[in-house]
This record gives sequence, C-alpha cells and structure tokens, in this order.
Amino acid sequence: RNPAPGGMLVMGIPSYRLDRSALKGEIEVLEKMGVHFRMNTEVGKDVTIEELRQQGYKGFYVAIGAQKSSKLGIPGEELKGVRGGVDFLREVNLGKKPRIGKKCAVIGGGNVAMDVCRTAVRLGAETYVIYRRSEEEMPARIEEVEHAKQEGVRFLALHNPVEYVGDEKGRVSQVRLQVMTLGEPDASGRRSPVPVEGQIETLDVDEVIVAIGVSPNPIIPNSVQGLEISRKGTIVTDDSLRAQFTDPKESKVMFAGGDIVRGGATVILAMSDGRKAAASMHAELSESR
Repeated sequence: RNPAPGGMLVMGIPSYRLDRSALKGEIEVLEKMGVHFRMNTEVGKDVTIEELRQQGYKGFYVAIGAQKSSKLGIPGEELKGVRGGVDFLREVNLGKKPRIGKKCAVIGGGNVAMDVCRTAVRLGAETYVIYRRSEEEMPARIEEVEHAKQEGVRFLALHNPVEYVGDEKGRVSQVRLQVMTLGEPDASGRRSPVPVEGQIETLDVDEVIVAIGVSPNPIIPNSVQGLEISRKGTIVTDDSLRAQFTDPKESKVMFAGGDIVRGGATVILAMSDGRKAAASMHAELSESR
C-alpha cells in the first residue's frame, strides 16, 4: 500500500539506524531476479484476494506486519497534535516534514519509542519520554536509552498519562500525568505500576506521540472469508505457516508470516518466516501441477 517497498525497514526504522543504500541494493537484487512490485495498492481495499485468484494467482503470502498504532484510551486522544509513533516515523521516512512542535512528549518505553524520541530531537523538539514503570523495566535496549539521553531526551519514568488537555484551537497543550510506584511482579515478571493516590502532575507540550505498541491492520484478515483470526487480530497458521480456515473446505493456498502472525516481533524472525513459507508454498503448488 505504500509508495516504496520494504515495509517497516523503510517506513518504521529511522535512516540513522539502517543504511538506506543497503536496503535499496537488496530490493534491486529481487527485481533482477524477476520480482514485480506493485506499489500504492492496498489488498482488501484496492483489490481483493479473490480478484487476484481470478487473475491467475494461485499462491498467496500475507506479510503486512503490524503497523497500526495502539492508543491509551484516555480523554483528549482526538486532539490535534496527538498521533501514533509508527505513523510519525512513516511520515518522516517518506521524506515529509511533519509538524513536531517545540515540546514533544513520547509515550512508551520500547524500541519504537526510542526511535520516535531520537527522531523528534533531530527535528528540533525538546523531547520527553513518559513511561509508567521505572527505567529499569523499560523493554527498550539499554544502549538505545543511553543514546537518547546523550542526544538530549529527558525521561519521566513512573508517570502515566491520564488525560490530554487542549487549547482553544483544539490542539494538545498539556499532558496530565499520574505519578506511579511499583508493586508486585505481573505475568511478564516486571513489577506492576500502581498509582500514587492524589499525585497528579502536568506537563506543557504541543505534540504527543504515542508509541506503546502496534496491532495488525484488519483489512486483509477481515476481507478473506473463513480465515481464522486470533483475539489479537493476528492470522492463525500451522507450523508450515499455512493460514488456517474455520472451514477446511474454504482453505486456499494462503500463507502468512512476520508480525501479522507473531504480533510485534523482529525483522530477523519475519525474514525467517518468509523463507519458510516460500518453501512450503513451492512444495504445495508443485504437487498441484
């Protein structure tokens, strides 16, 4: 659906972390091997899987990732200046110049949040990272956090946004923060954040970028009849990465891998899934000839 191939490698990872010329070289190799890229086309919207089957395609591999930014579900999310982390990175990586404001709050403590805050600093914003647990519980890599600090990002650990406040023009102007403390460990092994009663702080901002996680785009899963979907919106597959259908008679030669199956995972695992699914698909299509 994007104007360039490469998925999150192009749209989500900042250029200072991934050499674009290396990625361009890999894509050129695929083109020389005979791969055709059709851009600006969203399957499930501009064309359906069924329409592609009617055009003669017999095998399908769904690798659309998980590029839908999650929300906190708090008041003020509709205000101007409140956006998702993946959406922000996509704009920057496509060469656009998003309005960033002078003072930016980045919500979250993972690697995407680190990419967002370091990009915001590069665009000239005074940038704060707000995280509801302590810094030690942050899932981001330690070196990413250290690099962000070295570049001037300020960290507000043990703070949790409870409301975005807007000005008279409908633009975010403040974030109300609940001060937190750490309780007992939860299922993940990290200590659970617990609100400190009566302690609310306010931070003046003119931009909020929410980077608390991503979820799958439902357009393909919802447009394929009988496709089995998990409660998290991911496509259910077997060990060969063959997509599962609620009625076996509806089964198609469809495979899936990467984040649309795993949720938020890594590029390495997505590449591994692609190779595995290609071998499985080749074997199945060869048998049917």
